[in-house]
Amino acid sequence: MAKILSVEEAEARANQLQQERLSTIRGLAEARQNVVDVRADADRRRADLERELATLVSDAERADVRRYNAALSAGWTDVELRKIGFDEPDKKQRTRKRAARSTVAERNAAADAAAADNNT
Repeated sequence: MAKILSVEEAEARANQLQQERLSTIRGLAEARQNVVDVRADADRRRADLERELATLVSDAERADVRRYNAALSAGWTDVELRKIGFDEPDKKQRTRKRAARSTVAERNAAADAAAADNNT
């Protein structure tokens, strides 16, 4: 004949089963949080690495432009460098062309001329 459980024994067994179930939920919650944390860390590290690599590429491109311009300054022409196998750098430095300084009198004369054109 089967032994009949007391109320306390039944409750203890139920609590034990419930604790085991809760333990799996706790483990699942920790695993999910770990996924979120690892993804956030991976995103941060990826962004850092991309910035670092972009800086390395940019530095290398600037050095290439400087060396190309040094070759031009040393007397090589674009055509000669192309014949050797050196095309213009991909990221050729752009030199700003400065606008000629205009005097106050020139600016005033230009403004007066524009005003005269508008009045006619």
